[in-house]
Amino acid sequence: MRHGTEHADVVTTEADLTAAELETALRCGPFHVALRAAIAARGLPLQRVQHHLSRYGVKVGVTSLSYWQQGARRPQRPESLRAVRALEEILHVPDESLIRLLAETEERLGPERPAGRSYRSLVEASGVLEQLLAELEAPLDGGLHTIGHHERVRIGPSRELLARESHHIVRAHKDGVDRYVAVHHGDPGCAPERMTVRALENCRTGRVRWHHDTGVLVAELLFDIRLRTGDTCLFRYRVEDGTAGVSHEYVRGFGCSGGQYALQVGFDERALPARCHRFTQHTAAAPRSGHHELALSNRHRSVHLVEPRVRSGILGIGWDWE
Repeated sequence: MRHGTEHADVVTTEADLTAAELETALRCGPFHVALRAAIAARGLPLQRVQHHLSRYGVKVGVTSLSYWQQGARRPQRPESLRAVRALEEILHVPDESLIRLLAETEERLGPERPAGRSYRSLVEASGVLEQLLAELEAPLDGGLHTIGHHERVRIGPSRELLARESHHIVRAHKDGVDRYVAVHHGDPGCAPERMTVRALENCRTGRVRWHHDTGVLVAELLFDIRLRTGDTCLFRYRVEDGTAGVSHEYVRGFGCSGGQYALQVGFDERALPARCHRFTQHTAAAPRSGHHELALSNRHRSVHLVEPRVRSGILGIGWDWE
């Protein structure tokens, strides 16, 4: 009986401490500390918080909620701000308390400008990619070597990644290859379930799989014939995205050395960047290097890079908005 009483005393003390931490966080901030304290005070796992938000008609991924309470990201899009107001009711905190702290954080730090995907997010995405490829029964070595790959990325009037088009030239290094599995990793906050994959030339769209929280989408592109060793294939497809917020870069990873790669990024005339640059990364954990300023074409509003022979690692184009 005494043991039960002691346990109740401990629970009460912990609850008091949690309530005190929440009161201090709501008064002093910053936003992510207050959000984390409010979630802890309610004792809700992030999956339950996400479920409650869906009942308010707001869709936010568990990964986004985790980033918000860690301070790795801040809610900025209209949908995200709706989520914050809903969270005030779900977490039983005073009206405008979280919104006020978020506004103070924005005023102190300025608008958030993502510096590229974090190592953690890339690792999470790589794990998800393995699962999605397994669902399609697609081995990591699909039996194809890339001879050439040209990508065209379109940035829309709201500064969003509107679409990308890929033109591949591949050669089979084993018999019986009849498909290519395309991978698209959308910007933070994207909704891969709303994206569309369109086969444009010498292929047709097969099965499509996605993972909402990481923004990873994979799609089969089926060839008309089975390739034999040494056969080549030219095919083209497009991923229509436009589901995330402001885009700041486009990145392509290469698992091994290979053929030529060209990347062109085109901007809507109503949303032109202030500066553009290319960069490289040996691995997702390594610092970025090889920065080189790219001049924006006045007539076609685009920038590009060309690698005659890619090496393993990461290559991309980034841009800054005024």
